Amino acid sequence: MAEKIVIIGSGPAGWTAAIYAARANLNPIVYEGEPSNIMIPGGQLMYTTEVENYPGFPAGIQGTEMMGLFRKQSQRFDTQIYTEDITSVDFSSHPFHLKSSENNEVEALTVIIATGARANWLNLPNEQRLAHSGGGVSACAICDGALPAYRDKVLVVVGGGDSAIEEGLYLTKFASKVIIVHRRDKLRASPIMQERAKANSKIEFKWNSIVIDVLGDKIISGVRSQNTFTKEESDLNCGGLFIAIGHTPNTSFLAGHVELDEKGFIITPKPWRTATSVEGVFAAGDVMDPYYKQAVTAAGTGCMAALEAERWLTHKGMV
Repeated sequence: MAEKIVIIGSGPAGWTAAIYAARANLNPIVYEGEPSNIMIPGGQLMYTTEVENYPGFPAGIQGTEMMGLFRKQSQRFDTQIYTEDITSVDFSSHPFHLKSSENNEVEALTVIIATGARANWLNLPNEQRLAHSGGGVSACAICDGALPAYRDKVLVVVGGGDSAIEEGLYLTKFASKVIIVHRRDKLRASPIMQERAKANSKIEFKWNSIVIDVLGDKIISGVRSQNTFTKEESDLNCGGLFIAIGHTPNTSFLAGHVELDEKGFIITPKPWRTATSVEGVFAAGDVMDPYYKQAVTAAGTGCMAALEAERWLTHKGMV
């Protein structure tokens, strides 16, 4: 017997979708994913120490605690949860067919894809250690830049595209200085973003350079950079490091079954809707949002996807 709704992925989008679907008596099943070296159930907030910009938590909250509360709330309404990945899908016929990492198969009348997107990192040992421990390394300036730990500090941003420049400009509100480290001698960012950055007195550029190490024990104290031409190394003292080299959506398991953009994000053909190119399949959170990438927007699209799935099922006479 086919399930009414299967939600692939956890995090704010997945858990919010589950809460709405469960309260609508759709008996959702959530495949929250398996822990791996690049992602764990709960998504990127599981790597975030202090969350201060999510409404309802005036004193802030740890990312892991927040995701635990989201998960617990979905369980209150009897959501079934499996700590497995969905490794393959078949949307060519209805009900849809899904296979999990434990070789379990499930049929679904509707599917919500909420697998998120993972930040691209430099993959340096100290970078990862300090990022996971809250030691001053982050992949989201808008999420973390306003935290007291970064205020009035010299901050380093790695990247050269629009995201890096946007994050650098945002950080100038709090930092004493922002140093943008870029591997080339010119930015990839749009001309208007470049002009804004170069006109900002708080921003400096370190051209033709890559970060090869992150310095510091419990808290970052600096970064070691290397010139891409001369190979000369130098140290920059700083109080924070922000990696802004893009995100990779977790969509490889879809294997062409839904329409993706050139970067792999799921396309939702109608603006302000979560329906994908496949009728009955919906997408929520960072997997379909290359622009905002915030917990609160992910939760919002999770709500939207669950409501759309419920209405689709009702329209089709399946509930």
